Amino acid sequence: MATLEEHLTDAGCDEKLKKLILLLSQQAKPIKNAFVDKQNYAGTKNMHGDDQIELDKWADELLIDVLRKSEMVKTIASEEQSDIIEVFTQDKGFGITLDPLDGSSLIAVNLTVGTIIGIYGDGNILQKGKNMACAMYILYGPLTTLVYTIKKGVHEFVMKDDGTFELLRENLIMPEGKLYSPGGLKKDHTEKHTKFLESLESSGHKLRYSGSFVADFHQILRYGGIFSYPALKDKESGKLRLLFEAKPIGFIAREAGGEISTGEKDILEITPKSIDQRVPLYVGSKSKIQKLEEYMRGYR
Repeated sequence: MATLEEHLTDAGCDEKLKKLILLLSQQAKPIKNAFVDKQNYAGTKNMHGDDQIELDKWADELLIDVLRKSEMVKTIASEEQSDIIEVFTQDKGFGITLDPLDGSSLIAVNLTVGTIIGIYGDGNILQKGKNMACAMYILYGPLTTLVYTIKKGVHEFVMKDDGTFELLRENLIMPEGKLYSPGGLKKDHTEKHTKFLESLESSGHKLRYSGSFVADFHQILRYGGIFSYPALKDKESGKLRLLFEAKPIGFIAREAGGEISTGEKDILEITPKSIDQRVPLYVGSKSKIQKLEEYMRGYR
């Protein structure tokens, strides 16, 4: 089976982008190994007020340090940092968005978490998600896997003992499916969102929700259905971050034949106003997102 490097070469990936993707993939092994002794809370909060797990901070520092030294990156934005990091090694370079460990509260109970990465070719991260050069995520579960797209299909790789990645599945297409993953407390859901979930349940959809967005999305990618973290009664913008979570996952969903929406509009068409912007989020099989938007428009 092809290695990640061979696959990128065969796909005609730009050499600089290929080098960056491979560099990021090489951080999976040290992050995975650090799970053993970095499970405690760090006693600090990130820019969003969330308590940081020790491994959250460590993975963030590792990735930023590696990117700083790469001489390929102009800007870095991380969910764990309050500002965009400007790397002044060159005038041109990639822009990177990082969610170093999505779902990190699940580390202590040995459930799947992941790293979500978005890559922009011109260094500008505050632009529409559809303009990304690459989106990828790494899942740390029973297997350590990597999923990426450069607008030439969505492909999944598995990490071997030496830290390299080998092709597991190629050209993933999201099926229609009947899974649904509903984020947010039920008591905080709006009436129209509650009614939408009830319509899914009545049509035989099965609930699958772990609390790790990237892991729950991976299920939807493989088996089809819809993930939601909607606008809440007291939080019209929902919980998930546009830059770090919504756009990279949406980019992958789109390339696998799925869609992503706020319930009213395409998330990949939104230009971020700030790095901490949040959006209501629905991502999944194309027909389900279309039906969702029709439902939301017609709800009275």
